[in-house]
Order: sequence, then structure tokens, then C-alpha cells
Amino acid sequence: MSRACLCAVSEECGSAVDTMALSLGWLSAAVSGLVCAHALQRLCFPYFWRDLVFLLRVVRYGARLEFYRWRRSVRTVLDRFVEQAQRVPNKPFVIYEGTAHTYRDVEQRSNRLANVFLDSVGLQRGDCVAMLMNNEPDYLCVWFGLAKVGCTAAFLNTNIRSGSLLHCLDCCGARTLVVGSDLLECLESILLDLQQRNIQVWTMKSHVRYPHVCSLLEQLDVGSDKLVPAELRATTSITAPAMYIFTSGTTGLPKAAVITHLQSLKAASGFSAFGATESDVIYTSLPLYHSAASLVGIGGTIELGATCVLKKKFSASQFWPDCRNHGVTIFQYIGELCRYLCNQPKTEMDQVHKVRMGVGNGLRQDVWREFLLRFGNIKLCEIYGSTEGNLCFMNHIGKTGAVGRSNVFYKLLFKYDLVKYDMVKDEPVRDQHGFCQRVKKGETGLLLSRVSAISPFFGYAGNKQLTEKRLMRNVLVKGDAYFNTGDLMAEDQEGFICFRDRVGDTFRWKGENVATTEVAEVLSVVDFVQEVNVYGVEIPGHEGRAGMAALIIRPGFAFDGDKLFDCAVKDLPTYARPLFARLRDTLEMTSTFKQQKFQLVQSGFNPSTISDPLYVLDYHQKSYVPLTDQIYQNVVSGEWKL
Repeated sequence: MSRACLCAVSEECGSAVDTMALSLGWLSAAVSGLVCAHALQRLCFPYFWRDLVFLLRVVRYGARLEFYRWRRSVRTVLDRFVEQAQRVPNKPFVIYEGTAHTYRDVEQRSNRLANVFLDSVGLQRGDCVAMLMNNEPDYLCVWFGLAKVGCTAAFLNTNIRSGSLLHCLDCCGARTLVVGSDLLECLESILLDLQQRNIQVWTMKSHVRYPHVCSLLEQLDVGSDKLVPAELRATTSITAPAMYIFTSGTTGLPKAAVITHLQSLKAASGFSAFGATESDVIYTSLPLYHSAASLVGIGGTIELGATCVLKKKFSASQFWPDCRNHGVTIFQYIGELCRYLCNQPKTEMDQVHKVRMGVGNGLRQDVWREFLLRFGNIKLCEIYGSTEGNLCFMNHIGKTGAVGRSNVFYKLLFKYDLVKYDMVKDEPVRDQHGFCQRVKKGETGLLLSRVSAISPFFGYAGNKQLTEKRLMRNVLVKGDAYFNTGDLMAEDQEGFICFRDRVGDTFRWKGENVATTEVAEVLSVVDFVQEVNVYGVEIPGHEGRAGMAALIIRPGFAFDGDKLFDCAVKDLPTYARPLFARLRDTLEMTSTFKQQKFQLVQSGFNPSTISDPLYVLDYHQKSYVPLTDQIYQNVVSGEWKL
């Protein structure tokens, strides 16, 4: 080879080496840049990718809902159930007391009930039917059967009695009541009132001994399971009412929160947003008359095509055996439930299970940590939101103590604000122009959610005034409207939302909202009570607040613990009965003539620091008895049954 050729080859090789070196340099720079960007992202935006994945799930589902709105053709939760019954007919839908009820089983039984509702009960599309039933498969069959004939179901809290129950029927306009077989006796005292109101009563029980009460089961035995026309359940509006769920709200008697198809569909997406799949088995022991169990639990099971293990009521001793026996992977909770589990005796089987996720609300940080330490690496996902509210937070990260997560993506879609709140005056702080003031990051403020087309507020059935009372107007600018959650919250620098306290006339006990004005109205009928102020006090080691009634005794009368006990037990559900009573000479008022609660709440129930006479609810003596220092210590230590 000539010298010229060798030189040419040498030059080409050198050029290739230079090109390769340049390429390697660019590649090295790119890799270094990616590493630096990744490190910067982990340092400054540690939750970016998890937030993005979660947001994509939410947006994908939200786009489907907007498509329904645009097409004016809604595929409801019931439609989704019918689809799943056709897709996986033999798959267990509900497991109850060891018996599996497949999607086909529930589909066929709800069809039979739908035909009975049409042919024997005489229901028509658009009627409202109230349901007073405990957790059982027939709760779902009745619910779906009513929906299939185009009726709106009203879910009644099984703890309410007498006047409160009649009030609930009146405000939702129900003229038919379906009662579970084990709850019929609860209606004895008001059967005549129901008859006078022309409300027909049907029960899931045979051989009924009460006049004017009819048996659905007897009709069901001869009924048909043919499909009812699909047009009866069809709807063109995603904002049409799907059901009513009763809530204590903030004041007064229970209110019928309007649950639209939009809200029920959003709730049904909860499990899938957290990453659940159709192979999951979901454990639900919360009452179906609450939105957590019905909308999130059952609705979420249907959306996934999964299986739900349904319990009549929660049992701490049966929880883990149930989870092991049925291969449970997800469970629903309220904070009290997890505390009860932690209080069970420790066993070597505590971490022998398949549970990977818990979904719920109201979990205290100390119980959260203890639960994870004892029962293993279970992701606990808090959901924040009220039944009637227009805002929902979801702690998809699983950070201990946070009820939800916010970020720049979330704030683009949903508008909310935390504003300053004066606990002494019991009202938001407003400036010289009458507008509320936002709190800084990390500070506690009243959570308000902007009412808009994306986040509408549908309010309560039968009373526009109650709906308006939940709204605050001219909050930050003239003409705006916000839903008042009644909750004090704080948002930290990373965007995690933490619950601080309730304000106003509601506190939470045993997983239920207690409306103080409702309790006060009940107690005020006792002959020796001149005035009563009801509020909640904290008890160490317990979720929420226990009820306490500050009483002024009518002149010429004396405190009678037996009478007060009889009134509380007769007319109030267990969770709403005041555990303590405090006798006062006067009850302080705010400048707006509202009863002052803040100082009373702060002072607690310790007889060694309170000079007023104190009493405690005693189920053994069936009375309110003096709260002694020894009883106080027993309450604090957990030895006194609450």
C-alpha cells in the first residue's frame, strides 16, 4: 500500500476516533445532566412522579365524566354493575357471613325486587324510597332494585329513632319505607305516625305481625327475575340525584344530602385512583348508610369488578381471621377501627395476612405508627371529604398524619382556601373590607372550597335555607361562593393537608358526626332543664370528642340523673348521648348571640380543676352519677366503659 493510502486511512481513523470521542462526550454530558436532574427532582420535588401518576388516573376518569356530560348519556354505577354481572357473572361480588354472592346472584335478586317494586308495591320512576337496613347482601339488592325502576333511595342511619326518623322521611319526601328484618321493632312507637302520613312500610321479613306492614319476601317468592326496561333507570343528566344520604352536618336534625350520579361516580373511582385492581378483595365493616361504605366501598368494588367482604358490623376480634380466611388485600377504616385493632392482644399471627392497603379517614398519628409497627407494611391512604361537600383530598403518598395531598396540578383543577378563624368568637376573621384572610403555609385555618362548575355543591333535599347556610359568600372577592367544610386544617410546605379540629356546632365521636343543636333540643324537653349547651371534650387515647352537656337548672327544680338518662337513651343514638353533664349558673354567649363553647371545650371534664358539679353517664345504674376523681381516673385509663 502506498504512503498516500496509508495517510488517508490514518486520517479516516483519526476522524472516526474524534467523532466517537465527541459522541461519548455528549452522551456522558447527557447522562450527567439526567443524573443531576433526577437528584434535583428527588431533592426539591420528591413526590413528582407519584403525583403525576395519580393525577393521570384522576384526569382519565374525570375525562370520562365530562364525556358523559357532553354526550348527555350517563353510564351510572348501576350500569357498571350490570356490565360486570355480564362480564364476570360467576365471580363473588359480596361475601357475607361465609357465603359468597356472585355478581349474577345479586343481579338476579335485584331484578326480582325491581319487578316486585313495580307490580306489588306500585312504585313509579322518580319516587323516593327510604331504606332502614343493616349491612347485608339484601341491602345492595334493594338499593339496586330501586335504582333499576328509576327510584331514588334514601339511606337512613339505623341509630335514629322516633321523631328524628319521621323528620328524615319528611325532608326527603319518601312515601315508602323498606325495613330490614331485624329493625322492624324499632318502628313500633311510630307505626301510627307512619300510617297517618300515608307512608307504606315493607320489610325483608316473612310472617309480619304488625298491621299495615307488608312483607317483601313473600312477594319475592312469587316474583319474576325478568329484566325491567333499561329506560326506567336511564338518565341524561350526570347531576341528577342518584340517592340521598343523611348527615348531621353542622346543626340541627339530620339532613338529606343530595348525592348525584356525578358524586357517586367520583367516589367509585377512589380505589382505582390508589392503584387497586379487580384481583383485590375489599373488607368493608362500616355501615352502608354512610357514603364511605356505599359509595366508595361498594361503588369502588363495582368499578373494579372486585370482591367485597361485607360485615354486619365491625368486630376487632374477627377482623384479622376474616382477612386471612378470605384473602383480603384492602380494608376500609375509620380512625377508631384501627385503634380497636391495636388494643387487641398481640399474637404471633399479627403480620400473617395479605392486606396491603387501608383506605379511610380520621386516623391519629400515634395510632397510625403503632398500626404499621404491629401489623406490617400496609399503605394507609386517607380520604378527606364530607358526604355533601364539593372537595376531596386523598393522601395517595401514605404520609403519616396527613388527610390528603395537594400540589400544583391539584390546585389547577380545584380551588380551595384556608382562612383565618377566631376560635373565641367562633367565626372567620374578616378585614376592614369584609373579606376573609388566607393563612400562611403551616398555619391553621378554616377550609373553604370554591363552588364552581368543576366543583358544584348540590346541597340538601327539601330545604334551600339549609343549603344556603353551608355556603359563605363574598369570601375573597365580591360575588364568590365557597362551601364551608367546618374543619380547621393546615397545609405544610410539601403540600400535605393535616386535620386540626372541627368548629361550630359539630363534633365527631365513634366515627359519627354529632350535631350539638340536635342533642340540645332533645335534652331541653327534660322538665328541670332551663338551658343546655352541648359540646365535645377530648378523652386521652380516644378519637374525636365525647359529648358533654352544660346545663342550667330551672328555678324550683333539682338535677335528676335518672330523668336525663332516660331522655338521652330513648331519643338519641348511642354515639350522640352526652357522656358528661356539667351544671352551670350561666352560659356565656358570643357577640352574635351564639352559645360560647370554646372555653367549655378547653376546660375539659376534670373534677379537680372544675368547680361546677360534674356527672357521668352510667349504664349500670341507668343514671347520670357524680363524676368523682376516681371515676375520672378510670375514664382516662380506659377502665370506664364509654
